[in-house]
Amino acid sequence: LELVQSGGGLIKPGGSLRLSCAGSAEVFDYYAIAWFRQFPGKEREAVSCITSSGSHENYISSVKGRFSISKDNDENTAYLQMTNLKPADTAAYYCAAGRVMAGGWPEEPSCSLEYDHWGQGTQVTVSS
Repeated sequence: LELVQSGGGLIKPGGSLRLSCAGSAEVFDYYAIAWFRQFPGKEREAVSCITSSGSHENYISSVKGRFSISKDNDENTAYLQMTNLKPADTAAYYCAAGRVMAGGWPEEPSCSLEYDHWGQGTQVTVSS
């Protein structure tokens, strides 16, 4: 099972970008999707996640109100719409497909899932 990312690039502060993550029908029918980012020299952090049905979304506080996660199960694609981008958002972004663990859907802002599949990553650079 493979996740293929697209989007990203160089954007000015205050601008918007949309990241895409395409996969198989099996992934989008049965897995939750999360978006992670990784700053140089740091571990990946989950910024947002969405249930397989799309019924629940979690966000970390630094992106809430600016980023929006969605998934189109007909197109087998997930998205991260990023608005009002800031230089602090500059990072490599990864999508991942994960399974909900025994405790159920995590309480926001957590995206603690059992991740099985990862996208290849895409760089987002916010700079004037």
